[in-house]
Amino acid sequence: MKLKPKIKKVLRITWETSRALIVLVVVALMLTSSAIPSSGLSSQVHSITRGLEFDFVTWTLNAVFSKVSDWGFSIEKLMSEEQKSELVLEYLKQVQTVNTLNAEILLIYANPDIPDPEIASNEQRMQRDTAYDRLNSLAPLAESILQSQLMSVINQSDLGILGQVLPPSLYKTSEIPYSLVISPRTSISQVLDLSLQPGLETEAMEQIENSVFSSLDHSALVVPIGGIGTYPTMVMQTTNIVWLTEVIAHEWTHNYLTLRPLGINYGTNAALRTINETVASLSGKELGRILLENYYPAYLPAEEEPEENQTAATQPKSDPNAFDFRAEMRITRVEVDRLLAQGEVEAAEQYMETRRGFFWEQGYLIRKLNQAYFAFYGAYNDEPGGGASGEDPIGPAVIAYRDHFDSLADFLNAISWINSYDDLLVRLAQLP
Repeated sequence: MKLKPKIKKVLRITWETSRALIVLVVVALMLTSSAIPSSGLSSQVHSITRGLEFDFVTWTLNAVFSKVSDWGFSIEKLMSEEQKSELVLEYLKQVQTVNTLNAEILLIYANPDIPDPEIASNEQRMQRDTAYDRLNSLAPLAESILQSQLMSVINQSDLGILGQVLPPSLYKTSEIPYSLVISPRTSISQVLDLSLQPGLETEAMEQIENSVFSSLDHSALVVPIGGIGTYPTMVMQTTNIVWLTEVIAHEWTHNYLTLRPLGINYGTNAALRTINETVASLSGKELGRILLENYYPAYLPAEEEPEENQTAATQPKSDPNAFDFRAEMRITRVEVDRLLAQGEVEAAEQYMETRRGFFWEQGYLIRKLNQAYFAFYGAYNDEPGGGASGEDPIGPAVIAYRDHFDSLADFLNAISWINSYDDLLVRLAQLP
């Protein structure tokens, strides 16, 4: 018996959707599981953070089902490339509208001269609710468009396999969990990283950090982050197209590496974590820039000219009296490393607190400056000058390795198979 064309079409769509769902769930759980930390401290820290930890499994399953549902209504396929980019920009403007209205409502409720803020803010709240509805209708389309645009860029950069991006670029705008970073007091090294629920109060952060310090003799810091390499990747809501394109590319790179030795060994030691983060940062910037060039050229930042090509006339003039945060943070990290190497732990901690006050005077709000701070921020070492990385040579080594390759694809394919920092140094030494 022959099936009618409409029935065949329904069966085909059902099969393709089911197959996609199965693949997504398997890949998502595989990639998410790679982020689960293993450490002797785990059980002790869990006893402190119990009830406050983020549920990745539930979030991932919900995100996967949301993505599969969106595929059934992919109306963006009927839009031109120009219309797609305009929709993404409209979505970002809508985020700004919601943020502005929320700020206005907050000011009304904070104003002691307004006797009934609920009545006074009625118009703004109605506008906000309408704006939220519009935002929620645009979000899935904007995400789908950016995913597709990034996959196009990935293929353009020869990072696909037979025209397929593996894993596919999928991200979900979400409230982002906080990251609880733990380092020994005697050295700067991230030994544990737990994700805590978004919206955590500052008092709760302080309580957790102080408990880890007093009961486990470790340095701890709860830090905000902009994205997580789950699958789909988790990305913070923003109004900035430059930041957004870079972050979704950064997090996709983590997913790409997770299927290879470098990513599999992400949590093995601090050196491999720094290599992973530096690679993802370099890749995110390169892929993000190409995405902007192709689809949002009006928002493309000016590219800095290499120093060797600059003349006295073209070299940017700097104010000698201007405060240089990166330089001062580098000085701080170097001195902390020196004190810790000499076993002067309490002196290092007192120095960091003094420097935190110094940064505060310069207008930089750092809630806590400790070993965990440097363990977290020092891993992002893709820019010259060190900053929180101090004199850590790992980031510069990754950058030097990238400079030896003509294409990002060749660089990622090569570095994704290294197993240690020593392996990277050996490969660097073998290059012409």
